[in-house]
Amino acid sequence: MQVLWAEQALVAGAWQNDVRLEIAGGRIARITPNAPAEGLRVGLLAPAPANSHSHAFQRAMAGLTEKRGPAEGDSFWTWRQLMFRFLNDLTPDHVEAITAFVQMEMLEAGFGASVEFHYLHHRPGGAPYRNVAEMSARIAAAAQTSGIGLTLLPVLYMQGGCDGRALAPGQQRFDCDLDLYVRLLDGAGTALARLPADTVLGTAPHSLRAVSRAGLEAVVTLRPDAPIHMHLAEQQAEVDEVQAAYGARPVEWGLAHLELSSRWCLIHCTQMTAEETTALAHTGAVAGLCPLTEASLGDGIFDGLRWVQNGGTISVGSDSNIRISLAEELRQLDTSQRLRDHSRAAFATSEKSTGERLWEGVAQGGAQAAGRGAGQIAQGEWADLLALDMTHVDLAGLRPDTCLDTFVFAGDSGMVKDVWSAGRHMVQDGRHIRHAEITNAYRRAVAELRSGL
Repeated sequence: MQVLWAEQALVAGAWQNDVRLEIAGGRIARITPNAPAEGLRVGLLAPAPANSHSHAFQRAMAGLTEKRGPAEGDSFWTWRQLMFRFLNDLTPDHVEAITAFVQMEMLEAGFGASVEFHYLHHRPGGAPYRNVAEMSARIAAAAQTSGIGLTLLPVLYMQGGCDGRALAPGQQRFDCDLDLYVRLLDGAGTALARLPADTVLGTAPHSLRAVSRAGLEAVVTLRPDAPIHMHLAEQQAEVDEVQAAYGARPVEWGLAHLELSSRWCLIHCTQMTAEETTALAHTGAVAGLCPLTEASLGDGIFDGLRWVQNGGTISVGSDSNIRISLAEELRQLDTSQRLRDHSRAAFATSEKSTGERLWEGVAQGGAQAAGRGAGQIAQGEWADLLALDMTHVDLAGLRPDTCLDTFVFAGDSGMVKDVWSAGRHMVQDGRHIRHAEITNAYRRAVAELRSGL
C-alpha cells in the first residue's frame, strides 16, 4: 500500500485540505481529509487525464512536414501523403521505441494514461506479420516499459473511400477485412494480457470513409462493453464525400444509423453544424479533441462552447504527437474559442474558473473514452494522479483553482512534479524514472529513419 498526503487535492470535484490517500492494487482505497501529514507529501494533487487519441509512430515525423509540397496549396491531404511515405520504413523495433518515448512524454506532460488508435498493422506492401498482431504487441511492450495505463484500439481500415475503392499503396499496411481484423483483435488481447489490470482493449472503425457499412455494423458488436472510437467530420472533403455517397453529412448519418452512447468517442468533429453539435452532445458520446493537431492540419475549430452548454463530454489527445503537452492542448482548446468569438475565459462559469472546468472535463471525459472509470480522485477509482510543483515561481502562493489556470494558460510540462498511472509512480521530480533508457532507444530509432529521408 502507498500513502500520499497532499496539502490540497481536487477530490470528486471539490478542493479539500490535508488529504491522506491510500493506494492499493492501483486504486484509491481510502481518502481522509484534514489528516496529519504522513507518507509521500505533495502540494497540489489533481486527477491525471487520459490522452484520448494517439498515433504514436507519427511522433518521429515532428517538424519534418513544414515545407511546401508540389501542390498549389498544402492541406491535410498533402500531409497525409507524406505520412504514408514515411511509415513505409517503420519496423516493429522502431514502433516500440517511438511508442515508449511518446508514452514517456505523455506522463511527463501530466497525462495518466494513453489511448492508442493503432492502424499500422502489417509489413510494407501489406502482408501480415507471422503474428498478425505483431505491431499491437509492440505497443503493449512499450507500455510495459513506460508504465503508462494503456487502452489499445486496433483499427479496422477496409477501403480507400466511401465508394469501396481499393486502398492506395501507402495505406496497405492498414488493410484488414473482417476475418483478419477479428484475428488481429484476438492477438492484441493476448499481448495485453501480460500488462497490469488497468489495461483496456477496445475497437476502432477508422472512419465512414475507410470502413464499409457492413464492416461498421460488425465491428460495433465485437467487444460490446469496451470503448469504440472513430474519426468523424474532421475535414470538409470528408463531409462532401460522405454526403455524396450516403445522402447525409457524417454526423447526420451517424445520429440516424449508429447507436451512439457513452461507450463511443468521436474524434475531431470539427466540421459540424450547430444542430449536429447539439444532437451529438446529447448522445453521451465523448468528443475526442486534438487541438494542436487540428490546428497543425487546418482541420477547423471544434464548437466547444455549444458542446458543453448542451451537456457534451470532452477529452483531449495528442494525435500526431508533434507536440505532447497537456497544458497546450487545453490552452489551444480555449483560446481557439476566444479567437472565433472575440471573447475571453471561454469555458469559465460563475462557479468554476476556465482551467478548473477544462481540467475536470477532460479528466472525466478522458477516463470515459479510455474505459478507466470516472476520472476523479475518489474511492475505488484508478490512482491516475498528478502533483504540480508548488515551488515553481508562477505557482507559489496561489489558490488551487488559480494554480490550474496558471498551468493551462501560463505554464507547461515543467510544472509537473509527479505522476501516477494506476498507482505506478512513473514521474518523480518532473522526470520519468526510465527517461534516459527510453530516450536513447528513441534516438537510435529516429537516426535510422532519418538517414533514409
